[in-house]
Amino acid sequence: MTSEPFNLLSFRGKIKILHLTWVAFFITFFAWFNHAPLLMAIAKSLSLTPDQVKTLLILNVALTIPARILVGMFTDKYGPRLTYSLLLAIGSVPCFIFALADNFIQAAIGRFLLGFIGAGFVIGIRMVSEWFPVRQLGTAEGIYGGWGNFGSAAAAISLPAIALIVGGDNGWRYAIGLTGIIALIYSVIYYFSVTDTPKGLAYFKPKKIGGMEITSRGDFILLLIVKVPIYAALALLTWRLSSGIGLFSNTTATIIYCGLGLLYMLDTHKTYKVNREVLNNPPAPIHRYKFKQVVVLNLLYFATFGSELAVVSMLPLFFSETFTLDPVKAGLLGSAYAFMNLMSRPAGGLISDRWGRRPTLLVLTAGLALGYFTMALIDTQWPLYLAVAAAMACSFFVQAGEGAVFAVVPLIQRRLTGQIAGITGAYGNVGAVFYLTVLSLVSYQEFFLVIGITALLGFAAVLLLEEPEGQIAETLPDGSVSMINVA
Repeated sequence: MTSEPFNLLSFRGKIKILHLTWVAFFITFFAWFNHAPLLMAIAKSLSLTPDQVKTLLILNVALTIPARILVGMFTDKYGPRLTYSLLLAIGSVPCFIFALADNFIQAAIGRFLLGFIGAGFVIGIRMVSEWFPVRQLGTAEGIYGGWGNFGSAAAAISLPAIALIVGGDNGWRYAIGLTGIIALIYSVIYYFSVTDTPKGLAYFKPKKIGGMEITSRGDFILLLIVKVPIYAALALLTWRLSSGIGLFSNTTATIIYCGLGLLYMLDTHKTYKVNREVLNNPPAPIHRYKFKQVVVLNLLYFATFGSELAVVSMLPLFFSETFTLDPVKAGLLGSAYAFMNLMSRPAGGLISDRWGRRPTLLVLTAGLALGYFTMALIDTQWPLYLAVAAAMACSFFVQAGEGAVFAVVPLIQRRLTGQIAGITGAYGNVGAVFYLTVLSLVSYQEFFLVIGITALLGFAAVLLLEEPEGQIAETLPDGSVSMINVA
């Protein structure tokens, strides 16, 4: 299997699974960001205030943070085929709710629920890891992530045209409703077109569901610490929706804060129940993994994907204000940042396959820090072409870094790949919440500096990362199963 060519023009075997799975991810992002290019029409149709528009943007990412963790657990337990199909089908419902909304409250409910579909990314990480050999895994995961992530850019390009073709004040409703129909139809196509593993290869499941499995007492404490920023990000979102925008009262916010605290305690209890046996009787070394590896990947995805989400949302405005450009031209220049995903993320995975996981992350994280420090220097004295070139160079390191991170994720503990991908993916959204909050408090230059500093912290964290070792079960061309070294 390891000697089979990586022929993307094929539609058989593992390549067929890759294509079907990145399309599923593409559709989730296509639906998740279906509102962004239509916001002006939506605001006019529903008579929304600027604060209400901002609220919809925040609600769109709120549910994604816990959803990625939950969906990761379901993926490991029930398999990516069923989980992805159900996510697409269920995710179509909020599309219809939003498309049929007659007021802000209905639109807010639809937008909040639609954040759940943003968790689809973690499902494909497990699916791809089951089908591709270790020496091709980084490339395959990079293609899956990069091409699927392009769904948000595709929505920005196509949905305004669809709304315009339909015409009238309700054009945006038909465009958003169409994304729900596509998701619903593809959920059926995906379910009947893929299998969780190649023929003859067992699907490894966690022993219990309800919390991530760890293999030492120290890792248990580390896991509890790692979960704190996730709940803190949800509390920060609550603060922005109450004090910042006034969606609900301070009393309601206090109730939510208390609820998050109780939920964290319940989460801790569930995690303890899942790991009680391990804490009392640590497993043999061969069955252990180091949760430290997961923590490093979380920090890296915080800096890479977190900064991408934040920068994509502000870059058009940055270009517009810095170089006095009209909104259309500034939007086109800003969208080029996301377009780089088609090449950059697969490149990160490919480099990781060829040159090793840890060395690749060191180089890309250093480039990431340098890229943002350079962007912090951009001002009105810069030629526009040079500023755009600096942004594009920075985006390469950001997205290639994302690809390199998820080239490591499936190699830590195979049966927990969905959960590891879930918590790592959630940290990307936590990073976005953190960076966007920083942006609301400081200048553009200081914003880029903060990202650069966190990237340096990520570089220091990579020094603690260990190159994946051990073996993983893979299916050979004749159907037999062999243990392959992951290093």
